[in-house]
Formats: sequence, structure tokens, C-alpha cells
Amino acid sequence: MVDSLTPSERSALMSRIGPGNTKPELIVRRLAHALGYRFRLHRKDLPGSPDLVFPSRHKVVFVHGCFWHRHPGCRRASMPNTHRDFWDAKFTRNVERDARKERELRQTGWDVLTIWECETRDVERLATILRDFLGPSKSVASTQ
Repeated sequence: MVDSLTPSERSALMSRIGPGNTKPELIVRRLAHALGYRFRLHRKDLPGSPDLVFPSRHKVVFVHGCFWHRHPGCRRASMPNTHRDFWDAKFTRNVERDARKERELRQTGWDVLTIWECETRDVERLATILRDFLGPSKSVASTQ
């Protein structure tokens, strides 16, 4: 399919796409809230501006798209057929940035969990992952 936009028009359009509030992120946020966890969103004062921040637990969650963040072994992490040099460099930078931000968070005492886009499809498994990472929620603990 031929692109009907010029490269500069396509670049301008793509630059307006925001990084937050994606469908997978909203799934994780709704589930975490339903499980009784309370969190902050996109704290700019933390490396990588994590998607969900649990300050009292000193834990953060990133919700990564499999394509953009190169989920190892996932079929959604395919490589586009055109402009392969550009995409390879872009994906390499993304993966390196993710690793650097995670390392910076861990060095400052934060626990980090990455949830991949494909993992948000199985809500029961996702709930188990969140509970295992975050521990008992206060609302669940107070009812027991």
C-alpha cells in the first residue's frame, strides 16, 4: 500500500501519538484497582515515568507494547519489511532505554515489573502476576 502522506506529514502525524493511556495500560489499571491496589500514574520524577507507581510498596509497573519494546519470542514483535535499518536502530534504542530506566529504578530501591501487551489478554493470569508482585492489597487484608 502506498502512503498518501509525505514523509514530513507522516512524521508530524506520528509525533502527536501519545505514549500513555494505551488499551493494555488501561486493562492493567482497571484490574489493579479492582484488586484493591491504589497507585499513581506516570510519575515524571522517576526514571522512565512508569505507567503505574505504588509508592507505599516502592514498586512500579511498566506496560509495554510487544511491537515497540520488542517482547522476546512474541509474534507481535515483528520487523517491518521496509526501512529495516531505521526500524532496527529504533527498536535497539527502545530496548536499551528500557533496560537503562529499569536499572536506574532498581538502583534507587524500586522493584520493577514489566507487563507485556500480550499478557493483558489473560486477565486471570494477569491478576496472579499482579498479586504475586504487589503482595496483599490493603482492602483484601482488612477484610480477612
